[in-house]
Amino acid sequence: MPTVARTIYFENGAGRIWEEPTAYLRLEYRPGPREEVQFRALLNHLAQALVRRGWNSILVDQRHMTPFSPSEQAWMLNEWLPRAVRESGYRYGAVLVAHNVFARLAMSPLVLGARELGHTYRTFETETEAEAWLAAPNRN
Repeated sequence: MPTVARTIYFENGAGRIWEEPTAYLRLEYRPGPREEVQFRALLNHLAQALVRRGWNSILVDQRHMTPFSPSEQAWMLNEWLPRAVRESGYRYGAVLVAHNVFARLAMSPLVLGARELGHTYRTFETETEAEAWLAAPNRN
């Protein structure tokens, strides 16, 4: 039986979005500084892909990511995440943690804010663990 490959949905200087054959999206952040316009475009395309596919899960690969700027963090927490949950059906985020400790710390407010929205983030060190959690029928 042929294996179905993942396909690129969108990419720019901030990162890349993949459609995985097992019904979730994969967001890969690029290393280095980001332009905020590209960052916002990347996440807006991510929300659109959730709607287009009717999926509710994202594997977020932050391993090579630099920390979020204060404005990126505020936009994600106050605008993008609530809208993605409410309008795009985003429910589960499996996060491959950043190697950069400051990038890891920048995720804390998002994880706390997500709980209030009925969204679940889990962090993982390996892709295998993250993929297994996304595939599990009960993700609590």
